[in-house]
Amino acid sequence: MCGIIGVLGDHEVAPILVEALKRLEYRGYDSAGIATVQDGVLDRRRAVGKLVNLSDLLVHEPLAGKAGIGHTRWATHGAPTLTNTHPHRAGRVAVVHNGIIENYRELRAELAKCGIAHRTETDTETVALMAQHMIDQGATPQDAAHQTIAKLEGAYALCFLFEGEADMLIAARKGSPLAIGHGDGEMYVGSDAIALAPLTDRITYLEEGDSAVITRKSLTIRDAHGDPVDRDMRTIRIANARVDKAGHKHFMSKEIAEQPTVISEAINFYLTNDGKDIALPGEGIDFKSLNRLTMVACGTAYYACMTAKYWFEQLAGMPVEVDIASEFRYRQPPVTDGTAALFVSQSGETADTLAALRYCAGKADQILSVVNVPESSIARESNLALPIHAGAEIGVASTKAFTCQLTVLLLLALKAAHMRGKLDDDALTDLLSKLRGLPATLNNAMAIEESVQGVSQSLSKVKDVLFLGRGMMYPLAHEGALKLKEISYIHAEAYASGELKHGPIALIDEKMPVVVLAPRDALFDKTISNMQEVMARGGKIILLTDQAGADEVSEDVWQTIIMPEIDPVLSPILYALPAQLLAYHTAVAKGTDVDQPRNLAKSVTVE
Repeated sequence: MCGIIGVLGDHEVAPILVEALKRLEYRGYDSAGIATVQDGVLDRRRAVGKLVNLSDLLVHEPLAGKAGIGHTRWATHGAPTLTNTHPHRAGRVAVVHNGIIENYRELRAELAKCGIAHRTETDTETVALMAQHMIDQGATPQDAAHQTIAKLEGAYALCFLFEGEADMLIAARKGSPLAIGHGDGEMYVGSDAIALAPLTDRITYLEEGDSAVITRKSLTIRDAHGDPVDRDMRTIRIANARVDKAGHKHFMSKEIAEQPTVISEAINFYLTNDGKDIALPGEGIDFKSLNRLTMVACGTAYYACMTAKYWFEQLAGMPVEVDIASEFRYRQPPVTDGTAALFVSQSGETADTLAALRYCAGKADQILSVVNVPESSIARESNLALPIHAGAEIGVASTKAFTCQLTVLLLLALKAAHMRGKLDDDALTDLLSKLRGLPATLNNAMAIEESVQGVSQSLSKVKDVLFLGRGMMYPLAHEGALKLKEISYIHAEAYASGELKHGPIALIDEKMPVVVLAPRDALFDKTISNMQEVMARGGKIILLTDQAGADEVSEDVWQTIIMPEIDPVLSPILYALPAQLLAYHTAVAKGTDVDQPRNLAKSVTVE
């Protein structure tokens, strides 16, 4: 969740650290801080709130030094106060941390027996205190860090900086991602490649359990057993790490607008040159040998899986189970022969999803993943990793990553349907032709934005909203409700339209807007009946439909947003757009922080 950075440079590192933290602020923005070593002296600056507060502090209280670490926080242990802000320091030791140290209470008790008291509410302070305790016992800083790491239980990405050591950082990871950047006489540590992109395009990813001793001229890595290992250095694509708003007011607005382009890139990556078949990376997968598919994810990715369940079952005739990762991993469900397990994660580092993958490893016939970061842990631990090609997504509320996930999952379902004999060559070619036209349709659909703004002005004044959908629109109703909750802080719930009369209709009154996602498809008439039930009780309907659907509804509908007509198979991808725009413009009308909503972080790397 938190973002960490470390730099051993040839120049003053404070501005470099702050700039890198700006690129990591999507991971957390409760507080931020940096620490440096100058002339052998360790010092730090910290501030509560957004990163700009730290920047202001550094203007008045500059921090010199060419070696440093930095942190932007999403609070886990302890409130977002100055005392709890990273870097944490004990004597000669400063440390930044992403994750949760699960045995910190036991370590605190061990330290207390030695007369060492804690001053903060955080688990991370215990790491610094323990390392300094080791130094007091005669250990070198390097040994102190490794002895401390060996005591830790839980999830962590750590970076240590020591007083008197201006040419050494020590880093370690378990459960949380960490990357090492290679420069010319400089070295870097970062939570991900986005933070390091302006500094270097040469990256080494630490594996699970690795620790590293980093100097300006060397990198020494040891695995979880303490044995020296070599990890590959990779060259990343800097273009994928751009984080500017490109003239938009918010990253979310930019990322909504980018969807036609990135979806087109995803489609082109998977289609053969003649556009008549789907080519999967590597050796692909034999869907004919599989009996069922288990799909696991969290948050928005979970709703992408819920949508894909319809595609796999209806198009490929393949039974599908969809599960929330945090429930799946602890329920420990049986994994039967002939099962493929598919995991969806934008970051590829989502803690619960990664744990669920590891549970299935060795049990499922195949481990598949749909990710936006091909070098991520989930991708590396999969038999087949399918990149979504969304590019860097900075807004906390996922938009283009969601629709790219849907696109790749649809392509996979179409491949399964073709391989299993459910779609013949002509049918596959026809659907792929329609899919290639989707980016243009999405681009045309952007014309709804002005009408969405008017609806959103009204939505911004309400306290509760219901979302309804049938069939493939049911998962989209959940995604629309999630988006509205995330960034506008309006309470929103989603239901299958047919479930309305089984309880939720009790909530309907003249103050309750009900967003209905209903393209003119085979289930449209059923949905219209549910709408009538709402309107009969004074509920205000916001209908998202196409022109054919709009022509059939009564004049009692409060607001109608007309979408382009599209094949029902593709409708979930298209109808994600109005759900996103409704949430975005409602949040803008309310004046909330669209890109960095309260209490949230982009990458959930802790339980």
